[in-house]
Amino acid sequence: MDIRNLAAVVTGGGSGLGAATAKALAAAGAKVTVLDVNEAGAQATAEAVGGLAVACDVTDPASVQAALARARDAHGPVRVAVSCAGIVIGARVVGKKGPMPLETFSKVISVNLIGTFNVMRLAAEEMLGLDPLDDNERGVIVNTSSVAAFEGQIGQCAYSASKGGVAALTLPAAREFAPRGVRVVAVAPGLFETPMMAGMPPDVHESLVAGTLHPHRLGRPEEFAALALHIVQNPMLNGTTVRLDGAVRLAPQ
Repeated sequence: MDIRNLAAVVTGGGSGLGAATAKALAAAGAKVTVLDVNEAGAQATAEAVGGLAVACDVTDPASVQAALARARDAHGPVRVAVSCAGIVIGARVVGKKGPMPLETFSKVISVNLIGTFNVMRLAAEEMLGLDPLDDNERGVIVNTSSVAAFEGQIGQCAYSASKGGVAALTLPAAREFAPRGVRVVAVAPGLFETPMMAGMPPDVHESLVAGTLHPHRLGRPEEFAALALHIVQNPMLNGTTVRLDGAVRLAPQ
């Protein structure tokens, strides 16, 4: 898909992977709307890319509908939707204080999986009604899974379940939308330099880097963004989850 002058929305665009993706899409000529619960972060990214910032809670249907409406009014109907909004809460199923609070598990699932699905379903509805572009394409949806979907560590049950769900919905959604020219692809990043990583203690950060192979470092948000952009531009990428992890495989803990 040639995204020049087409409308794109990026959730979680106020920082990290989302901010880098918004910048990459804008550099390629897209008109970008940045969605984030952190309105100040969204505004900073939007100013950097000449786009629109909208405060949005991906778990709230009305919030996402309103955000897409604002994006449509400013830039036209959405052709590209990239979901990067997500949270991490580490907790054992049964810890020293007893079983994981059910609300902890529910919160991670709500943001990472239900929030991603919420954005996908509403963006897809809009895309499916558009006129086709070259190669009969109407839109592209890129969701964020994780390598934790495949080899989650101890304490990652909630996170792994949420990201495993994102990976699992990719193919059936892609098959559903394919006859009308909307693609769905997930990216499963490994260990990346994000605000969540930056908040970890130095010794934990160093141990994560020590476990990487090649390149022997954490991934850069710009590398995630480059893949997201390529997915949008390459019509043969559909219905799959692409690992972006430098061959890392997570140890049990």
